Amino acid sequence: MHIPKVLLVNDDPASLLALESLLGADADDVGYELVKARSGHEALREVLRHDFALILLGVEMQGMDGFETAAEIRSHPRSATVPQIFVTALPDDEPPRLRAYTLGAADYLCAPLIPQVVLAKVRTFVDLTRKHLQLQAHAEETRRINAELRSQRLQDLERVNRDLELEVAERKQAEQRAHELSTRDALTGLVNRRSLIQHLEHAVASSDRRRSQFALLFLDLDDFKQINDGFGHDVGDELLRQVAARLSAAVRASDVVARLGGDEFVVLIEGKAPGENAARVARKIANAHARPFAIGGHRVHTSTSIGIYPHDGASARALMKSADLAMYRAKEERESDIGKVAAQGGNIRFFHEEMNRREHAREQWTGELRHALAHDELALLYQPQLDLASGRVRGVEAQLVWDHPRLGRIESGAFLPVVQDRGLLERVDSWVMATVCAQAADWRAGDAPLSTARVALNLTAPALGPDLPARLLAEVRRHALPAGVIVLDICETLLSAHHAAIEPLLRQLQGGGVLLALDDFGHTGTSLAACKRLGLDILKIDAAFVRNIGDDAGGTDLVAAIVHLARALSMEVAATGVDRAHQLAVLATLGCDSWQGALFSMPRSATELAQALPDLVLADLLEQQS
Repeated sequence: MHIPKVLLVNDDPASLLALESLLGADADDVGYELVKARSGHEALREVLRHDFALILLGVEMQGMDGFETAAEIRSHPRSATVPQIFVTALPDDEPPRLRAYTLGAADYLCAPLIPQVVLAKVRTFVDLTRKHLQLQAHAEETRRINAELRSQRLQDLERVNRDLELEVAERKQAEQRAHELSTRDALTGLVNRRSLIQHLEHAVASSDRRRSQFALLFLDLDDFKQINDGFGHDVGDELLRQVAARLSAAVRASDVVARLGGDEFVVLIEGKAPGENAARVARKIANAHARPFAIGGHRVHTSTSIGIYPHDGASARALMKSADLAMYRAKEERESDIGKVAAQGGNIRFFHEEMNRREHAREQWTGELRHALAHDELALLYQPQLDLASGRVRGVEAQLVWDHPRLGRIESGAFLPVVQDRGLLERVDSWVMATVCAQAADWRAGDAPLSTARVALNLTAPALGPDLPARLLAEVRRHALPAGVIVLDICETLLSAHHAAIEPLLRQLQGGGVLLALDDFGHTGTSLAACKRLGLDILKIDAAFVRNIGDDAGGTDLVAAIVHLARALSMEVAATGVDRAHQLAVLATLGCDSWQGALFSMPRSATELAQALPDLVLADLLEQQS
């Protein structure tokens, strides 16, 4: 069945974008499609190409205005019965309204538009169209069934028979394969070598047929012979059982874990991006094995050397040999203390050198960041946020930097994307939250302007953990900060990807007095609905939109539309990346609340900012820029 379509007609880009944004989330939820036309002539072309449930028609258009466009649409038999709603930015006036209804308008709406009213009217006509389409589809289906019933029944019976025969054959094959693969390692209960080879051969065949991928992890316990000889075979056997349990816990249920014999294990990982998944699983296994094993009153320490080999079309036995070779390279590197990638024992080695270099780089950054956190190499810089109307400091944004002993000061964007250890990133976030709250309390005890400034912080972890509200609110209470002093910046991608899971967490933060800001608005198309539902406090316009103010591609109109949308959602609007005087002037005319950028101050340390603020005069900077 066709999806109902709604035509939006307006030659004002900002008005068209605002109307599209208002209806966009509802279109996805209810199930209809928005089509845009930027003039009356373009609208006429669209009604000749598509059937519409409703037309929202701007009145004040250059050339062919809304009334002329409506008359032309009515003159075509294809579009004569399509409902039309006129939309005008002018005050309500009786003659235009009467003229609209004379032309057959379904309604005549004047600005400011009430979102609930617009959504209700659109839904009504979309629902009528959907029901009409359903009736048409039902009638067509009935005719088709009556015409082809005999032939279709025969085809259905033949298809069911073939499906049953295929299902019986597949069940027999599955039962036979399950019986062949049922052999398990007696000591650990894992798949044994013979079963692993069969799993691997099946994976190779499936990857060739479906163009899927997989990877092998070949594992060997370090110093197992010494443990076996020193503590006895009973302890060695129990160690192997516990290692098998930790291996199984570190992988997905769909992955295959096998014991080849002795202290050698293999993990078969299938699915998308197997190389990256294999590296992640390998790190998880290495970390799990770094913890001591409690066996018979002994605390046994061991680590794991891991070789990783992604599938490249080789046979099962060739893959086993390559993964085994990668594992032995990892073991050799560990023994020679070259190329270690983990802080606590073990080594991971890719058979492909390029993947190996990426893994080493990732682990090196992770290890160095862990060291930086423990040795006070991280720091926060603060950039002032000014009230646009008064020019006073409204707040500051904390930005994470790393005073790297080898590379010097580097911004967070240069190293955070490489680090994938979520536990480490959450530790960094805890440090940021504690430091920001302490600094906010210190400023409040001093003199203006920072004594009344709120402080915004950004998180480094890729998702909001369930304990985040408790951690942040504990720091707020510990430093006796009143409500509204701490602002949490939330990136738009996080909000669009995880809004259902994080909604109760955000509610908890707001209940504790933390303001919520949507950072860098404009990257995705799903944040508007989430803003409306969650009731976020501040919308921060992405610096890329601010840079385009005044260009010929509608940059100013886009910023105007964003400000208009924020106002409709009762959100405060803040602009970022303001580094030119003309940008600030335009933002003032659009009604933006606050701004930050190099035009006033680059990010500085807390001490430098407090010392520099008395000398930073906005009027002088504006004069220099002009």
